[in-house]
Amino acid sequence: MAALAQTQTQYVYRHPHPAVTTNVVIFTIEQQRLKVLLVRRPRAPFQGVWALPGGFIAMEEGLEESALRALERETGMQGVYLEQLFSFGRPDRDPRERVITVAYYALVPSDRLTRRAQSDVDWFAVDALPTLAFDHRDIVELAIARLAAKLDYSTIAFQFMPREFTLSELQAVYEVILGERLDKRNFRKRVLGLAHIEPVGQARRQGSHRPAMLYKVKHPERVEIISSRRSR
Repeated sequence: MAALAQTQTQYVYRHPHPAVTTNVVIFTIEQQRLKVLLVRRPRAPFQGVWALPGGFIAMEEGLEESALRALERETGMQGVYLEQLFSFGRPDRDPRERVITVAYYALVPSDRLTRRAQSDVDWFAVDALPTLAFDHRDIVELAIARLAAKLDYSTIAFQFMPREFTLSELQAVYEVILGERLDKRNFRKRVLGLAHIEPVGQARRQGSHRPAMLYKVKHPERVEIISSRRSR
């Protein structure tokens, strides 16, 4: 910390410079809907308005550290998928001062959600968002577009899955994000051909249907790049 203080004293710039924040779009899929976590702002500007989790970066932390801090503060979770999205720097985006935010998005499986008895933190379906503070609606919309685009060439959808799942449950995730129905036969052929999931040797009965084979992701700790061809 002493070295940091010395560096801050040594480098003093005459020209004005902006403040920097991070914001995190935290996604989950629940009840067949893509949802995002929002917090109600306790103070001005936009007091009482819903916003993305985030805040100003501390002098001693990096960008990702700041985003992870916001993620853990609002969800209590660690070890979930986090990716940098984009930097938003429109001069008038914050009425207080010149603020640049570096946005991230995180993916949280619904079986890992921890409900907190807080009226100022809640999940909202992305197709039914309330009024958002600052330019946070633009951030959410870009995160949704990025998420949908990555389905084409990566295993990002697997980050929403519990430890064991059926192919129907995986297909439902794709359909929720894309907002369209996929051909069941083609989807299964493509997914099984990726070699990124494997059967666990058990099945689960779903209603009156015959038991469905359970699968797991081989490397759930990472998102892998795959072919850009998607069968429907």
